[in-house]
Amino acid sequence: MSSAVQNALRGAGPKTQFFAFGGGLDQISSPLQIKRGRVVDAQNFEASLDGGYQRIKGYERYDGQAKPSAATYSIINVTITGTFAVGNTITGVTSAATAVVVAVVTTGTAYLAVTKVSGTFVNPETLNVAGNPQGTTSSTATVDGASTAALHATYKNLAADQYRTDIAAVPGSGAILGVVHHNDVVYAARNNAGGTAAAIYKSSSTGWTAVALGRQLSFTSGGVTEIVEGNTITGVISAATAVITRVVLTSGTWAAGTAAGKFIFASQTGTFQAENLDVGATLNLATIASDSTAITLSPSGRFVFVKHNFGGAANTKRIYGCDGVNKGFEFDGTIFVPIDTGMTTDTPTHIIAHKKHLFFSFVGSVQHSGVGTPYVWSVLSGATELAMGDTVTGFAIQPGSADGGALAIFTRNRLSILYGSSSSDWQLVPYREEIGAFAHTIQDVGYPMFFDDRGITNLLTAQEYGNFAHNAITNQIRTFANDHRTLILSSCISRDKSQYRVFFSDNYALYITLLGQKIIGMMPQLFVDPARCAFSGELTDGSEMAIFGSDAGFVYELDKGTSFDGDAIEYFFELPFHFPTAPRQRNRYRTGVFEITGNSYATFNFSFHLGYNDGDADVDATQSMASSFVAGSWDTGVWDTGFWDGRTLIPSEVDLSGTSENIALRVNGSSDEYDSFNFHGVILHFTPRRMMR
Repeated sequence: MSSAVQNALRGAGPKTQFFAFGGGLDQISSPLQIKRGRVVDAQNFEASLDGGYQRIKGYERYDGQAKPSAATYSIINVTITGTFAVGNTITGVTSAATAVVVAVVTTGTAYLAVTKVSGTFVNPETLNVAGNPQGTTSSTATVDGASTAALHATYKNLAADQYRTDIAAVPGSGAILGVVHHNDVVYAARNNAGGTAAAIYKSSSTGWTAVALGRQLSFTSGGVTEIVEGNTITGVISAATAVITRVVLTSGTWAAGTAAGKFIFASQTGTFQAENLDVGATLNLATIASDSTAITLSPSGRFVFVKHNFGGAANTKRIYGCDGVNKGFEFDGTIFVPIDTGMTTDTPTHIIAHKKHLFFSFVGSVQHSGVGTPYVWSVLSGATELAMGDTVTGFAIQPGSADGGALAIFTRNRLSILYGSSSSDWQLVPYREEIGAFAHTIQDVGYPMFFDDRGITNLLTAQEYGNFAHNAITNQIRTFANDHRTLILSSCISRDKSQYRVFFSDNYALYITLLGQKIIGMMPQLFVDPARCAFSGELTDGSEMAIFGSDAGFVYELDKGTSFDGDAIEYFFELPFHFPTAPRQRNRYRTGVFEITGNSYATFNFSFHLGYNDGDADVDATQSMASSFVAGSWDTGVWDTGFWDGRTLIPSEVDLSGTSENIALRVNGSSDEYDSFNFHGVILHFTPRRMMR
């Protein structure tokens, strides 16, 4: 072969090639067909809307107290005359300021790293521990005053650990049964300590607080004068009294003297009996048959929630829920109202609010309330039943026209679309027999997404309202999808990151990043704790809060902190074998330059493989696992010295040594200190060589 031909094949000199990371996990494409930038394996990275692969943020326990991720630390220089230890509470003798020690440094200028600072330390002053002097300040407290980015990350993490210990599990036993937030308060359901009943708790600045469910009292024969919230009812015979917090009218009207339903109140004085009820000087407004009863919840249900405003006023948006073992309910954060549908077994499993109706599912039956009346389930008020012929697994509202609507009703093996606005014009149309959904996977991302036997599917409104099209989107990760379809626990969305998220019982999760109808990438996550139930929604300031409940009774907030509630986040992604030139042309690899962005200190490991990781290569396994990159191995290398302290890292160069037709890159690490960072792409420096024989 002539030298001219050889130079042409070689490319006549060093070359560079940039390729961006993106597209997510691909488990089915061959090395020659896979799209550049996708990964063949990954954990705890997500496909970013900004491009590249971003190491996910952590999650942390939540009960309404100060968040670990918001913790700060301060540095106080000290002259140590006694002993300081991590966990000590120090008190300034002069200032009376206090703090908790998270680190003691005695080399060089001695100092304490402290958190939970209350008050202002002065310089100089004696520092006491348990009333005994242990040293003297030689500076005031400097917030975030670590000398290096690495120490800053360490002290932030240690401070977070201190706040984490203050946050308790929801009282009771077993796993969390359901979570929701409303008006910036988180509510969680869990069985009581004996497992004999379920209870609801709410978050507060002092931690979890039990919600009193109150009492209910059925009434009939309402008088023409309406009893309203805030009225005090009095038993004509018993003289028992109660202040009404909710009037649940289930039939009749006050004007006609036929009102019937039940009263809800927090407590009562005395004991009601079969008697009439007065309100002040207005007599005999209602008739009751017995005393009120305490509202209780049977244990071990699976709570699901929807928030809706049937009243129309700004303050009448309420939580509606069900759990499969109790009656459905309405809850505004204070007042809990069991909803009677008239079913013999009145224990709905799934719920949705649609076209001013409240819908419940009962195994294979779907029923809804009257128009605008979630308490009224009478046919005369517009309530009706829809027989589905299969176990209902959930609902999803489809976009519709101004004078109509479409509700997707999912069963395990069938999808039907309910058209219309009320029972007067409902049309239930089967969509397709083979399209169904697993329970607790249906989410609205602008269109419904759900997990079916064939993987995750979306349901899109076709060209004009009334027509629909579905699309299975998990073909490129079908191995993962098939392995996990029977392990589903819960799902939620991230509005901020435009993601559909589904969680599994083996602690894995799948994050699918979307841009409209386009899939940016699908990436698996591996948590320490299973997400038994999940909820995401906006807070009153417009920010988003995503939460989940787990086995040990803790509620966790997602996308917060640098750890999995104190445990390290183990992360990696592995790229497929990449051919910089022709598939059969050898290349001499020289360096790689990664484009990485972040906002905190981090370290990570890098490794590479050449030539399909050919077993004939001369590999020194010990050398390849060294803590710094060593180029003495034919087809692997390791690097762990990258770090930054700013929004953008100057492109980070790594050494690549070896010759082969292809190269595969891998990034990995483990930390409970490092904030999220994003790998956008890599520039390969290489020299083309001869064609393979």
